[in-house]
Amino acid sequence: MSNANTVGAGFAAVLPAGGLGKRMGGSQPKQMLELGGRPIWRHSVETFLAHPGISEVVLVVPSEWVSHFEQELEGENVNIVVGGAERWQSVQNGVNALSERIRWVLVHDVARPFLHSSIIDSVLERLQESACIVAKPVNDTVKVVQQGLISNTIDRDTVFLAQTPQACEVNILRDCYLRMREEVIPFSPTDEASILERYGIAVSVVQGDSWNDKITTPEDMLRFKALLSNQPFQD
Repeated sequence: MSNANTVGAGFAAVLPAGGLGKRMGGSQPKQMLELGGRPIWRHSVETFLAHPGISEVVLVVPSEWVSHFEQELEGENVNIVVGGAERWQSVQNGVNALSERIRWVLVHDVARPFLHSSIIDSVLERLQESACIVAKPVNDTVKVVQQGLISNTIDRDTVFLAQTPQACEVNILRDCYLRMREEVIPFSPTDEASILERYGIAVSVVQGDSWNDKITTPEDMLRFKALLSNQPFQD
């Protein structure tokens, strides 16, 4: 995608980094761990800052880490916002911090540090048509298991693993947040696509890749360290 199609078009990135990453273990949030010579969170920040189509970058962080990120990002064009109790609330805080010139928002987890700029290009292009998410096809056979027993086998050609960015028009997402407040039974979505799906917004898929996988466990860290050093990964 050429720069002429994207620069000044009103695209922004909201990067939630508010989770504590308890499955990773350790004494600090996983996004603070170093990978490839830099903290995990910084990879995503730098990727979006460097992309010519992104006008604003908002980083959403735990309240107790605000001063740390302010020092780390001093002089850089990043808006630091405090996260909420749930991931979707952190994203909402980030979306609410966007300026009026922003029409579309891309939400990307900093725990996916190796997003390629070509995927961002594809998302920006798709946004001209519809809301979208990045997702990758499933290669393994998928089984539905209930109480330890297989109850069904799903056609893997119809199954994708959701990744980020997940993107749509800012006004659409804000409207969905308002509708969530009116729900009689609280709705706790795990991603932006879940919110859009609930309120009948069409969401298309941009194909991702394994480099865009999420770092959740110590095993994930080992795998990416092996990939970065071109070493064979051993479980």
